[in-house]
Amino acid sequence: MSGPQRQPSRTRTRVGPQTVTGGRHLDVDALLDDRRTGIIVCCGSGGVGKTTTSAALALRAAERGRRVVVLTIDPARRLAQSMGIEALDNTPRPVAGVVADGSGGSLDAMMLDMKRTFDEVVEGQASPEKARQILENPFYIALSSSFAGTQEYMAMEKLGQIHTDAQRDGTYDLIVVDTPPSRSALDFLDAPERLSSFLDGRFIKLLLAPARGPARLMTAGLTMVTNALTKVLGAQVLRDMQTFVAAFDTLFGGFRQRAQKTFELLQADGTAFLVVASPEPDALREAAYFVERLSEDDMPLAGLVVNRASPTPTDVVSAEEAMAAAQRLRKQDPESLTAGLLRLHADRLRLAEREAMLQRRFGVAHPQVPTAVVPALAGDVHDLDGLRQVGALLAGERPT
Repeated sequence: MSGPQRQPSRTRTRVGPQTVTGGRHLDVDALLDDRRTGIIVCCGSGGVGKTTTSAALALRAAERGRRVVVLTIDPARRLAQSMGIEALDNTPRPVAGVVADGSGGSLDAMMLDMKRTFDEVVEGQASPEKARQILENPFYIALSSSFAGTQEYMAMEKLGQIHTDAQRDGTYDLIVVDTPPSRSALDFLDAPERLSSFLDGRFIKLLLAPARGPARLMTAGLTMVTNALTKVLGAQVLRDMQTFVAAFDTLFGGFRQRAQKTFELLQADGTAFLVVASPEPDALREAAYFVERLSEDDMPLAGLVVNRASPTPTDVVSAEEAMAAAQRLRKQDPESLTAGLLRLHADRLRLAEREAMLQRRFGVAHPQVPTAVVPALAGDVHDLDGLRQVGALLAGERPT
């Protein structure tokens, strides 16, 4: 087995709004209050508000009585700032100011330290001597810090760790995951298989060949390849890679097993995926890809969150009427302030209409996906009150 295997599709009960509303509206509070929901994964393309959505959901769940930990992979550290924590790291930190009204709710927050998580995996799976050899190896240092897909893989490793610990000691009953700001939202699901394929690849097996057999079994062809690699990579780099692979060989199976276990955890009925998007063509196109991928992998999709939507003005003046009036006023007075305001009103209406059209198209293509639309706020979210406001909007409450 080279990586996580997709399970065959099957009929089963899903958690969250799909079993509550059966319609297009995403009932966020029903999702948060459903004790069968143990993991919420917020995913989507970069720059659509996944971190803010994750934090707002976690805070709202905690204040409704859940024991929550939110894991962010956002390097901008906005989550720490909004929650009043000086800095987040690989250890959950309590968030002060959560108002749970005696319901027992609590909120911890943490930010993935990719390399530290990788180190913890090595330390937990290898003997102290072998772990030291791996951790000090230059090739491992480069792999654990910058290899494509490592961040996404380690996010899943950390999710698996938190879930195992929560099951053992009961610290948390809900884990909210803010997925990495990857080029493609699909990277989060693909990373375990990609890393497992790398560890099982021909190049790695070639590097292992000298370590797995006596020198006399080295063929002339293998020697030629090794000599060629030495010329390309340099003797020291090749030695570092061979040393790393030889020390890491016994851990390969553990990586694959954990990747498979976490993949199955994401498929379980206690997990709910929320696809986050902005009302823009590229973001909704990425959201559509992710919805289709989740369906292919038989993963429980709770719904779509459309962030930063333009509020529709309640005025009765249409965009066409506003533009016509503005043009008439401009002819009478080129500096007319009223004409400028009418043009601004028309632009806002047209933007809201364009966004609504994009959302309707998504709904027609994916009628089974419940949706919550969050209107754009006047400013950035930078504290708990701002997160509460976002949480209320996610739940469909009217702005105050």
